[in-house]
Amino acid sequence: MALADFIPNEGQRRIADAITAAERHTTGEICVHVTPRCRGNVMKRAVKTFNRLHLYTTKRRNAVLIFIAYDDRKLAILGDTAIHEAVPEGFWDGEVEELTNYLKAGRPVDGLCAIIARMGERLSEYFPGERDDENELSNEVTFDNGDDDDHDEDNGNME
Repeated sequence: MALADFIPNEGQRRIADAITAAERHTTGEICVHVTPRCRGNVMKRAVKTFNRLHLYTTKRRNAVLIFIAYDDRKLAILGDTAIHEAVPEGFWDGEVEELTNYLKAGRPVDGLCAIIARMGERLSEYFPGERDDENELSNEVTFDNGDDDDHDEDNGNME
């Protein structure tokens, strides 16, 4: 399944718009990456993707990645070092659970838009917006074909 089959072009635009709106209230940067497969540990794959996309290059180190492997029904939310240091453990658990429910219901765009809005609100508590803040990362959904070489234990299933 291609990206447009999982998230149609109009849905991709809605997600990019949701990210733009959420980032108006925070210096945090929100990114969405989707792939069909993740054979191994979803968090390890999310870290690799975070690094491959250079999300660690933000000035304040406060980027967040929403990583979804739709065919394998896995997802992870990963924050950069400043977020990890600022927020309590399990900070994104509610967002993972809610997004999982949307994905199970076949509503990925609605789920991502809702989660992104909530993430923007939550990030603004720790990283409030600033007048001169610039958008450091693209708001477009990124995609890859799912080829990976992780064969670790299976963690992070959406089921």
